[in-house]
Amino acid sequence: MESLDAKIDTFLAAPTVAVVGASEDPYKYGHKVFVCYQQHGRKAYPVNPNATTVLGNTAYPDLLSLPEKVESVSIITPPAVTKKVVNDAIKAGVKNLWMQPGAESPEAIATAEAAGLNVIHGGACVLVVLGYRE
Repeated sequence: MESLDAKIDTFLAAPTVAVVGASEDPYKYGHKVFVCYQQHGRKAYPVNPNATTVLGNTAYPDLLSLPEKVESVSIITPPAVTKKVVNDAIKAGVKNLWMQPGAESPEAIATAEAAGLNVIHGGACVLVVLGYRE
């Protein structure tokens, strides 16, 4: 079994990431995660069906609508939504998922792992790993 650090390294090696649950609201974690990737010079696409833009970036309604294929996806959604995100990720050929704390569901984790995806869950937070600055 691959270590958590190895899973995170694989996730972060992707040239582009999508942030599902990205938000304009600075108090929401989806906003903070999107900003964190920007702070670290990473190309990130915001994904939110209820937004047209996030911080001046075009927001996409789902992973299948992105203008390019992404290998890694951060998920900051309620667990019930995470299940749909996982199914979209599988269809879109995503290789790595990082379910931020609170987004996980046992069913979504099992579905993603059964499809062979690298799945990070269970408490590791990208804001801590990369270092988010307010």
